[in-house]
This record gives sequence, C-alpha cells and structure tokens, in this order.
Amino acid sequence: MSEQAGRSAQPPVPTLNIANVLTTIRIIMVPFFIWALMADNHEQGLWRWVALALFVVAMYTDKLDGDLARSRGLITNFGKIADPIADKLLTGSALVCFSILAELPWWVTIVILVREWGITLLRVVVIRYGVIAANMGGKIKTVLQAIVIGVYLLPYTHTIDWLGTAAWYLMLLTLAVTVVTGIEYLIKAGQLVAAAKKREQ
Repeated sequence: MSEQAGRSAQPPVPTLNIANVLTTIRIIMVPFFIWALMADNHEQGLWRWVALALFVVAMYTDKLDGDLARSRGLITNFGKIADPIADKLLTGSALVCFSILAELPWWVTIVILVREWGITLLRVVVIRYGVIAANMGGKIKTVLQAIVIGVYLLPYTHTIDWLGTAAWYLMLLTLAVTVVTGIEYLIKAGQLVAAAKKREQ
C-alpha cells in the first residue's frame, strides 16, 4: 500500500475531542461571565473578580484548545466554526456589559461588534472562493482585545484615575487596530473573489 493510500485510509477526526470540548466549555462559560459582571452592579467587589477570573480562564482555554488541535491533529469543521464564535461571544458580551454599565461608550462597542461579526459573515460568504487566512494584524487585534477587556474588568481601573485613563487610551488603540484589520480583510476578500472569477473566465 502506498504512503498516500495509507494517509487516505486514516479515520476522520472525531468531533468529540478534547479541543472541541474546551471550545464548548468556553461557550458555556459566557452566560456565567455575564451574570457575574452584571451582578457586581458597579460595586467593584467580589463578583467583579469572579468575572475577571472567568474571562482569564476562558481566554486560556482559547489558546489551549488551539494548541491541542494543531499538535494532536484534532482540527475539525466544528472547531473551525465554533472556536471563533466562542471568542466573539466572550469578547462581545464583555463589551456590551461594559456599555450597559456605562463604563464604555456604546459607539465603541457597536463599531467593534460590527467589525467582528461582519468579517465573520464575510468569511462565510466568500468561502466558495477560498479561505481568508488570519494575518499578524488579526492576531495582534485579538491579543489587544483580550488585554483591554481584562484591564476594564479590574476593579482598580474604575477607582484609580490614571489607570482608567490608560485603559481608555488602550481601548482606542484596540479600536483602531480592529477597524484597520477589518479593512484589510475586506480588501483581501475582494482580491480573493476577483482572482477566483478571473480563473473561471
């Protein structure tokens, strides 16, 4: 039997694997995170710390499930869809809660959410032409969003003036990177579609 035939004979990766379980756990954690953050109700107390802990654990599972999927060959179609959705549910819910609690202007939350879900929808729409791969800018955006949300979750951010100011400027930087990388993905999508149509001619 040839090497190629041996590879093709390998069984498909099961959807129920450790990487996908971690992704699912992250999705399940989102409502508990929201509840803890809203239960604090501006007291900057225990529930705020609980919300921060849940967020940190959830973000760690994001890194862990990706590492496991790649190192153990556990990449599945479910993971490709569920993983980014889990990330956006977590970060999006945090931003919405901040705005509900009047800790972040609604326009910032709306711009970021439109960009995040818009690009996700764009990837689905152009998938028949090819995959829009994540670039370094997108990875930096993800890291910045995780950091700034973590800073906003800290009770000290809302009791120490200089820290609150630093958090706001970090949020503006994150917003700028989010918008710029969104534009880059739009350009890539246009190029991908144009190249695919040119090949069809």
